[in-house]
Formats: sequence, C-alpha cells, structure tokens
Amino acid sequence: MSLSKPVSARRLVPALFPLAHADAASATASRRERRKDTFVATPPIPAPSPRAVRLAEPLPTLAPSRLAFHNRILALLSGPQADLPEAALLTRHALHSNCRPSSFTCAAVLAALLRTRRLEDFFALHRFALQAAVPPTAATHVLYLSALAARRLADDALHHLRIIARPGSPVPPSPTAYRVVVECLVADHGRLADAVKLKDEMLTSGFVGPDPKVYSLLMAGFVGAGDGAKALELYQELKDKVGGEPILDGIVYGTLMKAYFLMGTGEKVMECYKEVLCVESAVRFGAESYNEVVDALGQNGRLEDALKLFDRMLEEHDTPLRIAVDLRSFRVMVDTYCAAGRFEDAVAVFRRMGEWKLVPDVASYNNLIRHLQINQLIDKAEVLYNEMCESGVGADKETYLLLTEACFSVDRIDDGISYFDKMDELELKPDATAYHKLIDGLVGFSMVDKAQEYFNQMKEKGVNPSISSYETLLKAYIAADRLDDAVNVAKGILLNEKVLFSYGMRELLEGALRGDGRGNDIAKLYEDVEREKAEAEARAAEEKARAEALAREERERRRAEIAAKDEAAAKASAAAIEAILAHKRKTENEGGAPAPDANTLDGGFLSKLGLKTAGEGALQDNPTESGDDGEGALHGNPTESGDDGEGALQGNPTERNGGNVQQGYL
Repeated sequence: MSLSKPVSARRLVPALFPLAHADAASATASRRERRKDTFVATPPIPAPSPRAVRLAEPLPTLAPSRLAFHNRILALLSGPQADLPEAALLTRHALHSNCRPSSFTCAAVLAALLRTRRLEDFFALHRFALQAAVPPTAATHVLYLSALAARRLADDALHHLRIIARPGSPVPPSPTAYRVVVECLVADHGRLADAVKLKDEMLTSGFVGPDPKVYSLLMAGFVGAGDGAKALELYQELKDKVGGEPILDGIVYGTLMKAYFLMGTGEKVMECYKEVLCVESAVRFGAESYNEVVDALGQNGRLEDALKLFDRMLEEHDTPLRIAVDLRSFRVMVDTYCAAGRFEDAVAVFRRMGEWKLVPDVASYNNLIRHLQINQLIDKAEVLYNEMCESGVGADKETYLLLTEACFSVDRIDDGISYFDKMDELELKPDATAYHKLIDGLVGFSMVDKAQEYFNQMKEKGVNPSISSYETLLKAYIAADRLDDAVNVAKGILLNEKVLFSYGMRELLEGALRGDGRGNDIAKLYEDVEREKAEAEARAAEEKARAEALAREERERRRAEIAAKDEAAAKASAAAIEAILAHKRKTENEGGAPAPDANTLDGGFLSKLGLKTAGEGALQDNPTESGDDGEGALHGNPTESGDDGEGALQGNPTERNGGNVQQGYL
C-alpha cells in the first residue's frame, strides 16, 4: 500500500507513542502536568496551641529513653530493689529534665505513695506533675480522689469530680471515680443526701451508666442508718434502670440481704441466697461480692451458712485464673468469728492467709487487734504486734492507738503511754483524735497534769485540739476543784476560732465559779478574752504593716541597685566613647593623616585571620601627580613626573632627571 503523501518521522512518533515528545519543552510541560495530577498539595500542619488539651501518650509511642526510665521506676517500686522514696525523688527531678516521665510513670508512683499512706509526698508529686504539664489520665484522677478521701476532704473530692465531669471534658470520670467519692460521702461522713444527688448527676452526665457498685454503697449507707426500706427502693431503681432484668453483678446482693435482715424478713434472705448462689445462676460473683454476702450472714447470726460459703470461696479460688478470696475475705471471717465470741478460731483463720499465698497487711493486723482490744485480750494483741514487726509490716498510727487503748483497758498506764510515744519516735504524727483518746484515758485515771502535758504538746506540734479535748480537761478541772485551770481552759476555747464553746460548758463553768463565790471572775474572763483578741488583732495588723514596710524597702532597694547599675553602665560607656575620640584626635594631630575609620580597622583584623576583604587586590584610587603624558602610579606613593610622564610601580619615590629614570622597583 502506498501513501499518497510521505509522512515524516517527527509527525509519526507522537501518533504511535503518546508519551513521546517532539522537543524538550513539550516533555517538560508534560511532566509538569503529570506531577500536578499525581501529587496533592498538603497544607502545613499548624503549631499546637498552648491552650490545647494534651492527652497522655501511650507507652508504645514513648522514646526509648523515656521507656527505659519508666521501667527503672517500676523496678524501684517492686522487687528486691524496691525503694519508694528514691522512685518518688527521681520522678520529681525528672519532671523538668530532657527525659520527662510519662503520665503512666507518675501514676505508678502516686499509687505506691497512696498505698503506703504517704499523703504529703503524694500531693507534692501530684502538684509538681501538674505544674510540669504532665497530662492526667482517668487513673490519675481516681488516685487524687482517693487521696482526698483518705484526708477526709469530701467537699474537695466532690468539687474535683464535678470539674472533670463537665461536658467536653478531655478525660471524663470513670465509674471508679464515682465509687470513691460516694464511699467517702457515705462511709466517712454519713452524707447520704449528697451521695444520692451525686448518683443522679452520674446518670444524667452520660459518662457512666447505672453502676451496681455505686448503688451497693448507697444501700449500705441506708442500712447503716437503719433505713432498710430506702435500700430496697434503690435496689428496685437499679433493676428498672437495667430494663427490669435480673442484676448480674453480685455486688448488690450482700447489701440487699442486710436490708432484709434489718426489716426482719429472714426468709427473703435465704430465698435470695439460694436464687443467686445456686449452680444454675447467671449472677457473677467475685471476691468482693462474696465478701459482702459472708459479712451479711456472719453479722446476723448465720455462722454456719457463712462458713459454708467461705469454704466454697476457697475451693473456687484458683489464682490467677479465678480470684475468689482476698485479704478482706479473711478480715470478714475474723469479724464473723469474733461476733460469735470464737476468738481462737479468729486467730486461726487469720494465720491461714499464707496457705493461699496472701500476705496480711497492716489493715488485717489492725482489724484483729481491734477485736482483741475490745475484749481485753491484750496479751494476744501484743503477740500479733510482735509478729507484725518481725514480718516487716510496719505498724501505723492506728496500731499504736489500739495498743494504747488496750493497755488502758487493763490498767497498764505506763505501757499505754510508751506505745503512744513510739509514734513520735517513728515520726507518725498523731492527729487530734489520737491525742483526745490519750487525754481521755489519762483523765480517766485522774492523771490530769499528765493529760495537760500532752495537750500542750499537741498545740506545740501544730495540731489543733478538738473541742472534745477541751471539754474533757474542763470537766476534769472542775471535778478536781481547780477552777483557775478550768478558767484557763475556757479562755483557750474562746480564743480558738476553730472550736465553739457550747452552752452546756458555759453553764457548767459559771455554776462552778458562782458556787465558789467567784461570780465576778466570769465577767473578768470575757473581758480578758476580748482584750487579748484585740491585742492579737493589733499585733497581726502591726506585723502586717511591718511586713509591707519591709517589702516596700526591699523593692526600693532593688530599684536603687538597678538604677545604680544603669548609671554605672552609662558612665562606663561614655568613658569608653571619650577614650576612643581622644585617641582619634591624638592620632590625627601626630601623623597629620586622618585616623583609620571602621572599615580600615575591620580590614586589618581580617588580615590577621588570613582573610581578605572584597576589594583587596584591586587597583587603588590614590591620587597621582602627572606630567605631560598624564601617566599615574600603581598602588604606591605619589610620584613626580617630568617630561616623559613615567611613573614608579609599588616602590620608593622616583626622581626623573633629564628624562632618565634613576631608580625603580617592582
């Protein structure tokens, strides 16, 4: 087949090969178009705002150095090299270092401090972590709420929980957070109305659904208050919240049985027991749920049923697959045996903890010592105390207070005082309640002077006495007819703004003074109190004014120092400028040539470093004196030219005589 018209190769190539191009410009344009289709322009990521909420980083995303630091802290918290103070100190110092601890590292140290009740160190580390902008987690909030509950600061815990439960919270509260605060309100303060209100807030917040543990705590609170009907009402409410179906969490059934016992319906207790604990039951029971049922049975005379259930718990216990027994299980059994008066069995079941690889803690020891102290079995209590010390379980304030009360109950006064003094030796810092129990015990033995010594010691250590301690001493002095001391105690009550002088105590003191013919001392007492309050206010105002004056003087002194430094710097600068100008004038007067300017000085400095300026090496524009031909000199001093106009090249001046050059140097 012949073509009527020849086709050139330049026209044929693009038709056969679409990606071929006739010239370089078309190829470049085509590549540019393909790149536009292939690459999508991504806008730059803006820098995070300082006000943006920071969330905790997951452990797998940590840098190797931070992960190694986390593992090092965990090794210091447990194991043979456990050193909690060192772990807390390292974490605190690392907060402002290049290897900052993660949120989980801080949470691990805070949990260890909370377990050992080192609350001062806990709050200090928590405050430092917040200041270092370590993002809190849900566990951090729970630990902080638990620490506030341990300090019995229910209002602060409630306020913090409501802050993190606000809409849009980056770390919403967990069910455990509500449990901690509800337990603090119910068990420690008896504020059932506030706890019920918090439960309603939990349901309306949307973060947490109806939690059986929260309802169980509320039911236990109403059972303790003697209102079994309200406990049954809460149980029915929980049942309605889950759609009317049976509640499959066994935590509520122990308190439900206690409510039935309280209302005198024991048959319903056994019906509930058989229904939820039968083999076919779908209700889930763990160690905590079992403990509540055992406690309900044991405290209401059902010892045999409690023992059978405890044996079933031991059979089901298969750690780590199934946890049916914990330390509280043995504490509940100790309570059950002691309620039945079987103290030997209580000690025996306490010693069985080791069979199930459980190590008794200080709370378990204190629980058994409390029962022995109530029943004046001081010898067995001291045996347990010695075992505690030998096993490495450190006794706390409650332990020594129980031993003090136990010794007082059997008239061993000196031993009781020595146990109390051991708290000072171990730096355990007894609180106002502990001092009141000691003072009350000493007053009971007519040792009022000794009680007054410990009362003064309490105030010296910064512990504010409770009104109970004041009233105990006041009654003791009035009974001993020591009215002057009673008046001094009353004056201390009136001067202490944290306690209230009750009407009954006023009447008691005034009656004693009138009976002794000292009715005028009452008015004098109140006058002295008013005068001392006025003097204290005047001293406070004077100290405040003195502190303000000192602060003002300090500010003026600092301002004067700054002004003096500025003035000295200005004088030094002026002197330096004057010295430079004087040197410049001196140089001009001596040499007759202008002083080198800044550019010349910079060039000399660079030449010392082996560097060249931009213009170095070029022809210089120095003036020349020309003759007839007008020729100039190159890079040298001025030359004198004659008729020929010849010049010298970079050398000494040349003289021209009769047209002959005498000297010239290159």
